[in-house]
Amino acid sequence: MTAIPNRTAPGGLDTAALQALDAAHHLHPFTHHGELAAKGVRIVTKGHGVWLTDSEGNEILDGMAGLWCVNVGYGRRELAEAAYAQMQELPYYNTFFQTTHVPAIALAATIARLAPGDLDHVFFAGSGSEANDTNIRLVRHYWAEMGKPAKRVIISRRNAYHGSTLGGASLGGMQAMHGQGGLPIPDIVHIDQPAWFAEGGDMSPEEFGIARARQLEAKIAEVGAENVAAFIAEPVQGAGGVIVPPDSYWPEVRRILAENEILFVADEVITGFGRTGRWFASQLYDLQPDIMTIAKGLSSGYQPIGGSIVSARIAEVLNEAGEFFHGYTYSGHPVACAVASENLRIMEEERVVEHVRDVAGPYLAETWGALADHPLVGEAVSKGLMASLALTPDKAARAPFAGPAGEAGFVTREISFGNNLIMRHVGDRMIIAPPLVITPAEIDLLIERTVQTLDMAHEKLRAEGMLKAA
Repeated sequence: MTAIPNRTAPGGLDTAALQALDAAHHLHPFTHHGELAAKGVRIVTKGHGVWLTDSEGNEILDGMAGLWCVNVGYGRRELAEAAYAQMQELPYYNTFFQTTHVPAIALAATIARLAPGDLDHVFFAGSGSEANDTNIRLVRHYWAEMGKPAKRVIISRRNAYHGSTLGGASLGGMQAMHGQGGLPIPDIVHIDQPAWFAEGGDMSPEEFGIARARQLEAKIAEVGAENVAAFIAEPVQGAGGVIVPPDSYWPEVRRILAENEILFVADEVITGFGRTGRWFASQLYDLQPDIMTIAKGLSSGYQPIGGSIVSARIAEVLNEAGEFFHGYTYSGHPVACAVASENLRIMEEERVVEHVRDVAGPYLAETWGALADHPLVGEAVSKGLMASLALTPDKAARAPFAGPAGEAGFVTREISFGNNLIMRHVGDRMIIAPPLVITPAEIDLLIERTVQTLDMAHEKLRAEGMLKAA
């Protein structure tokens, strides 16, 4: 859609005035603020379904569901009405001091019903980052109560993302985050990710998956199983670039954890609540987590809420251990819980997870997979409604670009935004995770704009001499 110049945005200010005001006072997450101020922020004003509108009147296909979270799409009146009704009834009360309220009770029961295995207790938080901070304390407290206080070390993976709090960022394996603030905190160690395209070398995907799983076994031996509390991992890495592990990876990890008496924390902040075509990706991979981290799709992003779903055996130990000195002011916030419950009702009644499993996911796999034929694409993978493209100047060699890592990805992302498609870049991987309610016709449009973006990026990289292998 053609931009409408000098359109007056909501609030009576035009785009330029809003950009100046934002630059003057608003600090954004994960942002170089000097560059953003010079460029001018994009101001989103409305959303409906899979579509956003900005202050210039552009209609944008949101290929990232906000931040992996708007599962039921924008503009669901039922969720707004649930928030309004709860605000009138009980806008806030805490769950400290042997107190609770109906929204928290009801949501915890629904989550326990939907969660796999014996995951049947919920500790609420305000986000996935907070929930992973909770998990650090939970697993260490559990082992202390089991008479094994030395089991404190948590193993994670490089390029994993588990939040941006001190604890969450330490669990994550992103070096840029570790370079700021003195991270990671003690007793958190990392192994390599199961990213075959970039790191598999001459191994087959099956060989590589087993080799990366056995890094966990080697790290346990190095640290000592008597000192390892847990392994935390995303079933499919999200912010790391939608890294779908080889089929051989998770069965070997399960074996290793079982043989060494180590807890497994499945971070399903992104993959949970239908993203992979199952309620939880742990069901897709036949995983048996002791703790599961949730957030994002729990409320479709309409309210900030997260949590840790805890297995019955861990909950039993906590119940007998006395007071757990941990919590947040907004743990189980009644409005957030009411909205999340209504979101889950919509997902069940409208069979949103089944839509991903039977319709949208298979159609995206077919159409997205065909992008592997593009000269700029070395790998096109998807799992449900999360997908990625590995950009490369040399398909056969799976080669990285000669220039700085992420430069080609950034060029492609900027072109995509210009084509009114929100597609994110992680290094030189392009990723999408659209709302789960996306239709086949909307997937066709997403693919059309992706092809247009790849064509334009390929030409720009060639013209600027950037289409060279390292």
